[in-house]
Amino acid sequence: MLPVEHNDPLNAKILAISEDKIEGFVREPFQEIANHSAVPVEVVMTRIAAMLRAGTIRRVRQTLLATNLAEGALVAWKVPEEKIDAAFDWMFQRDPFSGHVVLRSTDTASAGSDYKLWTTLKVPQGFSLQAHCELLTKKVGAEHFRLMPAKGIFTLGVGHVRRKTIEPGSKADQPAKMIPVQRVELSEHEWNVLLALKREFTPEEVRPSPWVSRANEAGVSLEEFCRVAEDLNARKIVGRFSTFLEHVKPSLGGVRVTRFNALFHWAVPPGREVETGGEVGRHNILTHCYWREAGPEFRNVNIMAVAHGTDKRLLLDHKAAIDQHLHASDIAVSYTNVFWGGRSEIKPSEISPRAYREWLSEQGRN
Repeated sequence: MLPVEHNDPLNAKILAISEDKIEGFVREPFQEIANHSAVPVEVVMTRIAAMLRAGTIRRVRQTLLATNLAEGALVAWKVPEEKIDAAFDWMFQRDPFSGHVVLRSTDTASAGSDYKLWTTLKVPQGFSLQAHCELLTKKVGAEHFRLMPAKGIFTLGVGHVRRKTIEPGSKADQPAKMIPVQRVELSEHEWNVLLALKREFTPEEVRPSPWVSRANEAGVSLEEFCRVAEDLNARKIVGRFSTFLEHVKPSLGGVRVTRFNALFHWAVPPGREVETGGEVGRHNILTHCYWREAGPEFRNVNIMAVAHGTDKRLLLDHKAAIDQHLHASDIAVSYTNVFWGGRSEIKPSEISPRAYREWLSEQGRN
């Protein structure tokens, strides 16, 4: 039996690269992980496949910058207490366009703390986020929802293994650069390649030249598949090739990658969002950092970031270090808060217009 826990020394060495260090589209992703981790490629593939089978890794896939392909938002839902578990289950099990589904709470009653259900949502181009949420409101009996589309992205990665040893205040030498959210149109041919490209890998697909079978699936030559993928990469549609750890639930051996998931909120003066996002996003502990407008329900928060860890006090120390850095940077924060993640389920949001039309039709029949 191969070791399959994330904290096995060899697995940790592989995961420190494979979680979020392989940028863009590469033709031999497992060889690339081997090159950066200094672990032989045969060992890399064997270990990743074993961790995937064991559930330590929950998925292996080519990620996309889907905010450029589909209308997206973070959504906070106000749902009656007696309906919240059923609403959670419905959005996780029956809405393929809701990705992260999380119950969140605050340490004290504060702005927005009655919004306990949080989801990420992607709706393919040509369809409406507002209409989708109105449909979900009827399905789950929600009282209200707040849509918070990303206006800019400062940090987007995972790297839980790599972040375990990061000290509070650790940050990059330069502010994070904002990635603007820009709509990109794709042809049918490009969608065809993209849908094959983004599908999750089975353990059996963790092998050399993994794109050969995907090119066959798309009905194109390998060279044409790679040409389209590299063009999509140049157009900032492709994200990373990543192995995603199961970081919410314990492994089969009872080992947890993280215990706490913190969503940090800051409200800063209008006009300083890009500067603030850059200063927040440069902190190495963060897996996500966005400019989002949360509105009066959340006291006009406009910068949000996510950090994970096994120690709640340490996560608060990381936030305190970020707060101190903002103060030292002469950025006035009128309000700040932390929403803690509880029950959660994570799946990639579907972004195919064809899949959305089929889903809408099914909802109509039901």
